[in-house]
Amino acid sequence: MRVLTVVGARPQFIKSAPVSKAFLAQGIEEYIVHTGQHYDDSMSAVFFDQLGLPKPIYTLSAGGLNRDAMIASIRKDLLPILESVRPDYVLVYGDTNSTLAGALAADELAIPLLHIEAGLRSFNDEMPEEINRIQTDELSTILFTPSEEANKNIEAEGFLAPFQKVVTVGDVMYDALLMFKDFSRHSAQMGDIDTFNSPFALATLHRQENVKHPERLKERIQTLNTLHNSGLNVWMPLHPSTKQQITANGISIDFITAAPVGYLEMLWLLEKAQIVLTDSGGLQKEAYFMNKPCITLRNETEWTELVDSGANELFTLSRPAQEIISVVERLKNATMPVQEFYGKGDAAALITRTLKNLS
Repeated sequence: MRVLTVVGARPQFIKSAPVSKAFLAQGIEEYIVHTGQHYDDSMSAVFFDQLGLPKPIYTLSAGGLNRDAMIASIRKDLLPILESVRPDYVLVYGDTNSTLAGALAADELAIPLLHIEAGLRSFNDEMPEEINRIQTDELSTILFTPSEEANKNIEAEGFLAPFQKVVTVGDVMYDALLMFKDFSRHSAQMGDIDTFNSPFALATLHRQENVKHPERLKERIQTLNTLHNSGLNVWMPLHPSTKQQITANGISIDFITAAPVGYLEMLWLLEKAQIVLTDSGGLQKEAYFMNKPCITLRNETEWTELVDSGANELFTLSRPAQEIISVVERLKNATMPVQEFYGKGDAAALITRTLKNLS
């Protein structure tokens, strides 16, 4: 069996690690195409080095394009690759432009599509990720879902065709965290290790809904400034696009920033941090897996079960920045729920078993 995997963004590199390992163990041939969606070395190539992923057979150059142009470019470049490899399946992860481009290319050549992390919904049509994930689900042959909530979303939409199958496997990011957490580490680019001996909040900010709107970005940064100035240090690895927008709009930062870090460094930071503030879908779950409370800097989240359980709280736009102090104090003292929503850390094995049973 041949599977061609399309990856292009940081979370996809992480998600693919346990799946690639499971494929190798079960004799499934995997051909990886890196779309180049994230072209900064600290956000891309380093993951292949740190995670020991198979090297891509092709690396495309889609980085820096707007959404429509990026999807069109990746789709076009994938077509001759697919015709050359002739895979039994195309595999995509999540909800990025690379995800949808891979789905469209597979559909054009009538190659069955596998979608890992299917069924997630934010119900916010302003997010390009929402459009990507819905269209990818509609084109998928097998929808591998991470949770029962994802299944409910698919059922409610009622789009499933006879050729489509929903398989609940859990979250491959939990697989990855269990695989690599013992290798977490501090690195020199993070600064003096003694900085992390005092309590701190780990923050990230990169979603277009926050970053591409100057007023929203200012509001989010002010919230983090307020928390930092209250006495709890805020430490943020600064995403390149976020840094660019902060500079372009003359926004002042009071908290601690550093260059983007690798996955193993992020796991180290999660272990040390008291609390997480983020607009990243992946980091919300990783905080939960690491038993850390999380504040989501968005108006909604795909991971609604985390909010319902009390592990996560939405900090919506227009909430007074000063409120962040009381929210952090409350969550720091709350009891975290036991991990039960996203499987047992065997999602990659269940995915592989499903495919082997079909061969």
